[in-house]
Amino acid sequence: MKIHRHWKQKRPPWLENDNHNWSSGNWPPPHWDSRRGCLFARFLLIFGLMVLLILGGIGALALLFTRAAGGNDSTAVFVWIAGCGLALFLPMLAVFVGSRAFRRIATPLADVMAAADAVAEGDLNVRVRQNDNGRGNQFNQLARSFNHMTSELQRADQQRRNLTADVAHELRTPLHIIQGNLEGILDGIYDPSAEHIEATLDETRILSRLVGDLHTLSQAEAGQLALHIESVDVTDLLADVQTSFSGQAGVKGVDLEVSFEGKPADLMLKGDAGRLDQVLSNLVLNALRHTPPGGQIQLAAARHAANIVITVRDNGEGIAEADLPYIFNRFWRGDVARTHTAGVGAGLGLAITKQLVEAHHGSIEVTSTLLEGSCFTIRLPG
Repeated sequence: MKIHRHWKQKRPPWLENDNHNWSSGNWPPPHWDSRRGCLFARFLLIFGLMVLLILGGIGALALLFTRAAGGNDSTAVFVWIAGCGLALFLPMLAVFVGSRAFRRIATPLADVMAAADAVAEGDLNVRVRQNDNGRGNQFNQLARSFNHMTSELQRADQQRRNLTADVAHELRTPLHIIQGNLEGILDGIYDPSAEHIEATLDETRILSRLVGDLHTLSQAEAGQLALHIESVDVTDLLADVQTSFSGQAGVKGVDLEVSFEGKPADLMLKGDAGRLDQVLSNLVLNALRHTPPGGQIQLAAARHAANIVITVRDNGEGIAEADLPYIFNRFWRGDVARTHTAGVGAGLGLAITKQLVEAHHGSIEVTSTLLEGSCFTIRLPG
């Protein structure tokens, strides 16, 4: 098992696009070889002591054999020849065993230790090559675990960078509008009328909602979101959502329907009614945004074995197949040209929805066909 790298003339493939200080003429880093040499020196010391012990044992055996045979010349010659043979064979055996041990133990261990040093220095791109012929080897398992760890660290670091960039982008627009409106009023360009004050206040509401959504999302992802668990009647839950959005649906000319399968007593679960209402509200609001006038949104609930299944179906724009794996990512929007002014949020609604469903030990999935509509399916333990 060796560090997956090329020679000094070429950078390893995982470092082709990085911004580290390991130039093509300084690969591998000097401390990698020094670590390997240090371990080799330790092995030489250990096996050197073994050889000395073996030689001492040969001398003792020779003395014992000589005394046991009465000390005649033939016995002494025989012991001498045997001792010389052992003196030549055993050190060679020790060198052979030592070299194999170094190759199978010290080298992979030194490579993992050197790679760990690289990670400690901030390089999350480093990987340890796994030996395909040693699947049961403990060092191969160590390399596999190390590579998985660095992959997860790299993914988490990239998510952190993306989150920082996305938050900065989402905050920039409302802050610029607020700043422009206030500066316009101070410079006398705008009158401090109710219209301009209300426009500025709307942007502060956007900021407040974004901060609140980020707080909810971060708590849910960390498993620290407080849930007020109680008995929830799913029929009442869907009826409340229908009542809340019937006005918006009517204004847009969209038919909002609710249906149930089975008895109301079968549609009871343990959960946080407020958070589940937030889940369904996010899905219905998302459906309203993408369903044209004359369209239809259907909310349905039914019991399937130990789960209660809730679906939110629309016959609106649908979602492109290439976008389906990403719709639950934070700040994701299918059309990057859409903005807040077009009635589109910050792109946190579906990410929050997924985290809230999973906080209830449930799951959510989506199926969609472009220009035909989408269906979100929620499964909650009942």
